[in-house]
Amino acid sequence: MPVIRVELLAGRSVEQKREFARSVTELASDVLGCSQAAVAVIFDDVARHDWANGGHLESDKAAGKT
Repeated sequence: MPVIRVELLAGRSVEQKREFARSVTELASDVLGCSQAAVAVIFDDVARHDWANGGHLESDKAAGKT
């Protein structure tokens, strides 16, 4: 059973996640030769203050602090 874990900044809509999960599941099923029911997609929403790139918190970037 393929498990696809997606880490992203919080704020995506349920509809965006639904469409992403549908698309990734279809592709994984085709490429890996398994049923779509066997594919699990897990979303890990990360708060902006818990994510840093280049030494700067995303929450600081959003607030114009960098």
